[in-house]
Amino acid sequence: MKNIAKAIIQVMKEVKGMEKNSNVGSGRNSYNGTKDQDVKEVFNDALAKNGLCILPIDIQEETQIDRWEQEYNGQMQQKQSVFTKVKTKYMLLHESGESIELAGYGHGVDPQDKGAGKSTNYALK
Repeated sequence: MKNIAKAIIQVMKEVKGMEKNSNVGSGRNSYNGTKDQDVKEVFNDALAKNGLCILPIDIQEETQIDRWEQEYNGQMQQKQSVFTKVKTKYMLLHESGESIELAGYGHGVDPQDKGAGKSTNYALK
């Protein structure tokens, strides 16, 4: 475990923090965040430079779909919310062959089909 430990510490030294460079949402529901692509780019560069990669090895997913009617401008409309939560396992693999297992948890809510993507992104982060 000596090689993988050194590599992880080096990645920690290289990746200090991520700037919140994106505004998500609008009005009272808006917040500042970091784009997933930016996080992946910084971490992938640091991981690869230090001989590391992350491989997904297990995802346990649960989805709950809620549907209801809501009045909008005098007309009833069908609405839905898709809540997805995932428990994930990843293998952090070093080029020496050493590896460790990591776990993650994430959840996402979306009115259409993006809940699974949101939840797995959060689990990996």
